[in-house]
Amino acid sequence: MLLLSSCCISVCPFTANQQPSFLRTPQRITSGLSSDRMILRAVGAAAVSSSTLRDLVFVVNPQGANGRTAKEWKKLLPYLRSRLGKDCNVCESLTTGPSHAIDITREAIRDGADAVIAVGGDGTLHEVVNGFFWEGKPVSSFNSEASHSTALGLIPLGTGSDFARTFGWNNDPCEAVDRIAKGMRSRVDVGVIDSKEGRDLHYFINVADVHLSAKAGFYASKYKKFGNLCYVIGALQAFMGHDNQDMRIRVNGGEWELYPQVTALCVGNAKYFGGGMKITPNAVPGNGNFEVVVLQDFKWYDFVLNLHKLYNGTHLSLNNVSSRSVQSIEVEEISGSGSIYVQSDGEYLGFLPRKFRILPGAIDIIS
Repeated sequence: MLLLSSCCISVCPFTANQQPSFLRTPQRITSGLSSDRMILRAVGAAAVSSSTLRDLVFVVNPQGANGRTAKEWKKLLPYLRSRLGKDCNVCESLTTGPSHAIDITREAIRDGADAVIAVGGDGTLHEVVNGFFWEGKPVSSFNSEASHSTALGLIPLGTGSDFARTFGWNNDPCEAVDRIAKGMRSRVDVGVIDSKEGRDLHYFINVADVHLSAKAGFYASKYKKFGNLCYVIGALQAFMGHDNQDMRIRVNGGEWELYPQVTALCVGNAKYFGGGMKITPNAVPGNGNFEVVVLQDFKWYDFVLNLHKLYNGTHLSLNNVSSRSVQSIEVEEISGSGSIYVQSDGEYLGFLPRKFRILPGAIDIIS
């Protein structure tokens, strides 16, 4: 679905094999409208040269937050049109399933969009971030004629919206539109995860984690209809049959170190995960480092007694919690069971072993 500035409103799906509609010449369709494309000419609207406008692609997950994202987005559209319509070509793209946002983002970048804005929660943001890369390289590097870089934007309308918390952004979509209108940019780091074989690169912008917290996130994804309560349900289910595991890690390509009885290991590019838990409180998404926090030998009652510390970021004072700043970290389990969960930005990735690396200043973000 596409909304073209103040001169027209265009409605069509944006797919990976088609050019963004704002780069095509709009056509008037007055009858026989199909379900996949509809263009309505605004009465009395002045024609504006598209070459002078910012081309913005809004990637919307209509199923986000149990359908709440679609409702909030629909309510936001009048304000968005009034705030951005004079200066921007606005392309709205609704995702239809997993990984669709990745394809939309890659195509938008290849076609020279000024910004791709994720509308939804951390899952939608995660896919959009992965769309900035292809075969281990930025998508922009494949376009030698690009005159500018495509920025990442965010309108947080999802269940958790944890990445937005690091910047102090709330879930007010109008404030997000105001940020986009101002267009101020800053560079942020991106994490990349690869398997031991070096295949299947995966990118993250918030927090990646291993073992109990990753397993909890896997289960929580099945209970999104309960809102933030899904994280509590996921944690309770993950604790059933949970065993702490001995692991070994290698930081920045150094010597392997043994970490006994690991409960969870979190690699933070930003501070929050799990619906507001300040798990890596010293992480800064633009300083070129991860903060790695390791919880060891936690029992279920340790989480109950220290839950408030995990949420306010004071858990680093506990004896069985450690923190360090790294540029890369490799994590392996000792037992070789192949059953230690890994996730990033709340998305399940599989099992250990994995290597986490940081890409400093990899993306411009509208801030």
